Amino acid sequence: MISRRRVLQAGVAGGTSLVLVSGKAAPRDGGELDPAEIEKYAADLPIPEVMPPDGADPDTYTIAARQFRQQILPPGRPATTVWGYGSPAHPETFRTPSCTVEATWNRPVQVRWVNQLVDGKGRFLPPLLPVDPTLHWANPPGGVAGRDAHPMFTATPGPYRGPVPMVTHLHGGTNGETSDGYAEAWYLPDAHDIPRDYARIGSFYEEFAKKSEQAHGVPWGPGNAVYHYDNPGRATTLWFHDHTLGLTRLNVYAGLAGFYLLRGGPSDIEDGVLPGPAPRLGDPPDTRYYEIPILVQDRSFRADGSLSYPSSRADFDGFKGPYAPGSDIAPIWNPEYFGNAMIVNGRTWPVLRVEPRRYRFRFLNGCNARSLILKTVTDPAAHRPAPAAFAWWQLGSEGGFLPAPVRREDLLLAPAERADVIADFTSFPVGTELYLINEGPDAVYTGGTPGKDFTAADARTTGQVMKFVVEPLTAPDPSTPPEQLTLPHFEPLGAAHLTRRLSLNELPSARLPHVSPRQVLLGTVDAQGEPKPMGWHDPITENPAPGATEIWEFHNFTTDAHPIHIHEIQFQVVDRQPLSGGARRLPPVWERGYKDTVFAYPHEITRVKVRFGKAGRFMWHCHMLEHEDNEMMRPFLVGSA
Repeated sequence: MISRRRVLQAGVAGGTSLVLVSGKAAPRDGGELDPAEIEKYAADLPIPEVMPPDGADPDTYTIAARQFRQQILPPGRPATTVWGYGSPAHPETFRTPSCTVEATWNRPVQVRWVNQLVDGKGRFLPPLLPVDPTLHWANPPGGVAGRDAHPMFTATPGPYRGPVPMVTHLHGGTNGETSDGYAEAWYLPDAHDIPRDYARIGSFYEEFAKKSEQAHGVPWGPGNAVYHYDNPGRATTLWFHDHTLGLTRLNVYAGLAGFYLLRGGPSDIEDGVLPGPAPRLGDPPDTRYYEIPILVQDRSFRADGSLSYPSSRADFDGFKGPYAPGSDIAPIWNPEYFGNAMIVNGRTWPVLRVEPRRYRFRFLNGCNARSLILKTVTDPAAHRPAPAAFAWWQLGSEGGFLPAPVRREDLLLAPAERADVIADFTSFPVGTELYLINEGPDAVYTGGTPGKDFTAADARTTGQVMKFVVEPLTAPDPSTPPEQLTLPHFEPLGAAHLTRRLSLNELPSARLPHVSPRQVLLGTVDAQGEPKPMGWHDPITENPAPGATEIWEFHNFTTDAHPIHIHEIQFQVVDRQPLSGGARRLPPVWERGYKDTVFAYPHEITRVKVRFGKAGRFMWHCHMLEHEDNEMMRPFLVGSA
């Protein structure tokens, strides 16, 4: 049987892949770059600057997505063509990850998100990576009648090469449906050469545009959408990324991601207690920062510097067809993908020069499918699991500060999870070199620990992340030692009045019994405990009332640990239990704050408590992006339609 399990044991083959241009096969320039040959620790860690607002209004932004070249590989190697966000009035701000949006509790922010994926002559730019048009996806060529659909083909098509749809989601934000980044509210760039029969907007764009203008008085326009973020939540680390139906994995891999930091209010800590400063607008170039956002991603590159991503299902499991119309297996989509090089804040294996003092790091796992187990060590090549050089103090997760600081020797982060931590370098002499490593697997995480339950990432490549070099102290450290911190008052959710039983499912081919998986789906669980898998367009089954508090049980019938994300809210993890029954176990202490993403482990029930807010249409899904792009995503409706 050709399956993920066999492929994970055998490894994934590299090599030169093909893309279709105008219906013809054309090789990419250069073969795939051997990650072991990429120089490590050859460039400093970029620290994202702050996104400039529009004019004098500090809370109104225009943020566009563009294509550009960026030095991601070490100096001397080719630059990489990527996509990223920036301010059109400040062209120098375009990069990946983007500049950080700084927001204040209960102070609304308006962002006009603009799709500027066009060339200098106003013509649309094609996708950077191979788009599988056989999935259930945005499907602009289907026109208004066929958009957001699962198109049928009489012969196997090549990759889609038309204009790129986009829609931006503020991950973890508490926002109304019109500003959530719904997967079917996408829009194409305002290019002059889009074919007349193409759909230019997604199925919900017009409805949300009308509602938004009625509520805020600001119209949307061609190639853009205006989102309003009220920022009522707890002070925390949020992030934004593309969320287009069936294209999220590719648009994010291409570079569409950035931090959104929410500060202030009763759930924050006053200045001076934690390490700082963080970047601010107008900082001089030599400003030293002691609060730093750190986005960790995995990517693969070709010798010419371009991003590498699979162009065939054969890259995953060797299956070369038959595809349409003879099978139900998508020809290009890969069930998961793991890059072979690590990048941090847009640089491969960078260096951060630190002082012997405390730092606040806001970690974000921005990988498509890779789970991370981060640890700081003295020897990057040490046998895994390696001894930790120091312990982190974790202060917060996705939903803000925890009830109390938690001491951890390593940080397990699923895709989209965040960890707000203190790293203490005070005991290390000047000249000390330390290394941030990754002991997660080069495969889907299934739970457990490295060396016992799975093989850790390749210590030569994906098992290393970045380097710290201790330099002389430039000023006293006024921050409070983390073990002495008292974090803001934590108010748990009240009693739940309804429990929903939901399923996580993996489907093999219905036509080719030896090929799996075909799709990964969510669904419900029936009275007999059996799963009922459902696709994106099946009728909505989750319809909580505004203000309702519920328990959502994720029954995982697969062998993967799926990071499950619920839009619009922050939840609390209640417990976990084997599917077969037995004792429930409480979440570890670092999962006892508010979260928006949680590991649902294989063959277990993971329970979370959720309190819903604003009425509207939202989504819940797996945050392994390849999974969500092929049906592992479902809409839910708060209140009446």
